[in-house]
Amino acid sequence: ANGYYYSRWAKCIWSSHDLSDMVFVDNYIFNKDVYIQFNSTVGEYVGYTEHGVYNAKNWNNNPGQLQQERAQVEAYCKHNAEIDQSTITGKS
Repeated sequence: ANGYYYSRWAKCIWSSHDLSDMVFVDNYIFNKDVYIQFNSTVGEYVGYTEHGVYNAKNWNNNPGQLQQERAQVEAYCKHNAEIDQSTITGKS
């Protein structure tokens, strides 16, 4: 299959039981290369290509967009991790 491939891959990473070390990572991928990434530890977008650096600068200047990404640790990650943990502990 010839052509271009765009994907977005968001993930939550943690190792403590109380979820205090949780990190949200949102990758924007073009042809298998991450060109821009949001990491909740950093708190803003980082570009890895010329196009990614350009977009990161623009997106970092949008307070609403940054606030929405930063909120994903609570809204998306912790919410789903708590459900997962209760399911796992309920089966033991």
